Amino acid sequence: MYDWISDANLAALIGAIGGMMLGLAARLGRFCTLGAIEDAIYGSSTVRMRMWGIAIGTAMIGTFGLLWLGLFAAEDAVYLRLAWNPAASIIGGLLFGYGMALSGNCGFGALARLGGGDLRAFVIVIVMGLSAYVAISGPLAYARITLFPQIPADLDALPSLAILGARLSGISAPVLGMVTGVILVAAMLTNTKMRRAYKELFWAVIAGLAVVIGWGGTYWVYTNGFTPIPVESHTFSAPLGDSIFYLMTSSGSSLNFGVGSVAGVLAGAFIGSLFKGHFRWEACEDPRELKRQMLGAMIMGFGAVIAFGCSIGQGLSAFSLLYYGAPVTFLGILAGAAFGLKQLITGFSLKG
Repeated sequence: MYDWISDANLAALIGAIGGMMLGLAARLGRFCTLGAIEDAIYGSSTVRMRMWGIAIGTAMIGTFGLLWLGLFAAEDAVYLRLAWNPAASIIGGLLFGYGMALSGNCGFGALARLGGGDLRAFVIVIVMGLSAYVAISGPLAYARITLFPQIPADLDALPSLAILGARLSGISAPVLGMVTGVILVAAMLTNTKMRRAYKELFWAVIAGLAVVIGWGGTYWVYTNGFTPIPVESHTFSAPLGDSIFYLMTSSGSSLNFGVGSVAGVLAGAFIGSLFKGHFRWEACEDPRELKRQMLGAMIMGFGAVIAFGCSIGQGLSAFSLLYYGAPVTFLGILAGAAFGLKQLITGFSLKG
């Protein structure tokens, strides 16, 4: 594209900018998937769960705003290029949520903790990245494709609720998407505690904008560059594996948006932890805990690939497009995590 930077490196830079925003949101705004679920179920607080709603709404408004302005094309987005597979969304979401509960973090959360010096998170990142690639192109790839086939989407009926609503109502998809985002944000702000949680509100908006930057930035490179760059936004399953392979083979491979995103989260989390004075090296002292975390990370990797995205990939990036599978996968993640947390905390005791 330019003499000083290639298309792939520019996409990686865009990923790093958004990733840094997400990393800062995690460390400074406590933006966390599992933490939000734990607070809602066991902490009697919905503030962090409402942060997710605000982030999703912000991402919807921004993404469909780009579509309305002609700065983005829905048919080029990775999530809308494949037909929706309901079984993959349900099973993948449940697996991911359960694995997240066992490991104590999702891939994004593990990166944020690693940026703060938690070496236990390093194990989660490595195992999740490798297990994702085992399902993508490794020994389990054939079984995955057989059980959960990926079929190209019909370009005249892309799997987006906004596009479906446009066909049924005659109202444009961008308008429907932006209005839906506004309604979602307004619904989250009906809670008095959320309205007064200025810090959490700010970082929820920043997390949503990171997704918008991903879509708009990669689309710009895709349409103006000379290399076929995927039009994508943040997700943290396959990019973990991509980052591992890049570190091992950088002389024979190139950067991409996902690798930049991973690096950005680490950098943002590191900066945020220093700012808060929370950076400290931590390691796992209990082999049983480490074993559980490794098992959870492996299950998360498989679940994310089956569902075509993790808590960020489906819960924010795909949701910003109103992709059919996003709410289903997100509910599956919530259910799987609730099940796993109950197993860890109560052991399914029927007493009391």
